[in-house]
Amino acid sequence: MTTNARLNPEEMESIKLIVVDDHQIIRDGIQSMLAGQTGITIIGEASSGIELFKLLDQNLPDVILMDISLPGKSGIELARQIKAHAVTYKIQILFLSMFLQEEYIQQAIKAGASGYLPKNVTQQELTHAIKQLAEGKDYYADEISKIIFKSFLSKNRSPEADNRQKELSIRELDILRLVATGYNNQQIADQLFISIRTVETHKNHIMQKLELHSTADLVKYAIRHKLTEV
Repeated sequence: MTTNARLNPEEMESIKLIVVDDHQIIRDGIQSMLAGQTGITIIGEASSGIELFKLLDQNLPDVILMDISLPGKSGIELARQIKAHAVTYKIQILFLSMFLQEEYIQQAIKAGASGYLPKNVTQQELTHAIKQLAEGKDYYADEISKIIFKSFLSKNRSPEADNRQKELSIRELDILRLVATGYNNQQIADQLFISIRTVETHKNHIMQKLELHSTADLVKYAIRHKLTEV
């Protein structure tokens, strides 16, 4: 376990990150991937929940990058503990895991995770995800989003559907359902025989009408209201 006892002024402006994985080679790999990345400082690393909470007693991070499989308590159990102390620990949790099964992703989200990435993630996506969480946003890799969609979306609209949904046009509803099914902009354009620019325009209108701010917000809205396109 390592931790930086003192941060220089430049580092203090950075996103403070703690890495939790029981394999040293993984922690070293993450260190290498993030080395030299502007705006992110790894303030500590841990191989277990015990080590993690010792670090949290010393210095609170903005984001914890954590595996699910850990000795003792799992990453999911640790996430629940951290979120249970939300007043003390205002921390975003990003899972980096080899487990891509539906049950793990569901449990991670319910435990309070704001993001989920597979372990074959690229340096660029890892950096982007960390920064998104530090800004208070959610981030799920594309393949994770598709699993979420298939798992959570039902064939029928939720009876508690937001009344703002009624303001959407037929085309906008079509696009929202395709987004909820896991289609990207190009696939939506191909499916509806429109341009990518038109898809982006419709998505912006949808977000304005539903008072949402990102594709991730659309994902959560779709999950909450059980929208689907079979």
